[in-house]
Amino acid sequence: MRALILPIKDLTHAKKRLMGTLSPEERFGLAQAMLADTLRAARGVRNAHKIYVITNYPPAIALARENCWEVLEESEQISESASVDAASRICMQCGIHGLLRIPLDLPLIQPSDIDDLLALETSPPSLIIVPSRDGTGTNAILRTPPDLFPSQFGTGSFAKHLASADSAGAQIIVRRNPRLEMDVDDESDLGALLQRDLSGTETEKWLRDSGVQARFAKIEEPASNATLLKSASGTR
Repeated sequence: MRALILPIKDLTHAKKRLMGTLSPEERFGLAQAMLADTLRAARGVRNAHKIYVITNYPPAIALARENCWEVLEESEQISESASVDAASRICMQCGIHGLLRIPLDLPLIQPSDIDDLLALETSPPSLIIVPSRDGTGTNAILRTPPDLFPSQFGTGSFAKHLASADSAGAQIIVRRNPRLEMDVDDESDLGALLQRDLSGTETEKWLRDSGVQARFAKIEEPASNATLLKSASGTR
């Protein structure tokens, strides 16, 4: 059996790398919107035998129960790696052979993106992994068995996870998917997201209604004009 695990932290402490770009209220609002889009995709998944949510954040617990997902309540949140590894051990005890982790901030994700990973046939030990947009982070990871190696989410996690899988003698499958790779950690990610088609997402609605989209457009416009002036002067 394969399952999906959603680690959800307290959103009031989310997106700290956007400090200086967004206010605390804006960081919370953006995190809420992206979580809503990720959960919308999870509700449409067909290839997961079970969906687990590991968290100590009351709104996330309520949402998981509304969707009849399995809730793994934490007494404290140490790190995402610790949460996912704790969930992996519990899932194995419940008969889960392969566990797919996705983060909560994937505004473009579709149910098919998750189902496609869960449908890939592998023999244990195996790793299926999707990097972040810049190729250094880990945006989706499916380990068979779930405790194949410890999680190392954070800076350089993609290379670390590949090395761990190789050391474990695992079959390794790297998949590229622009929607799964588009998370938002810093200002450059937010700028890249605003260049994408976000139609129909909660994230697009929040970016528009909050004024963040318009604010970024004003920042980009002078930069674009400066580039045009430089190009024009260079042709003289």
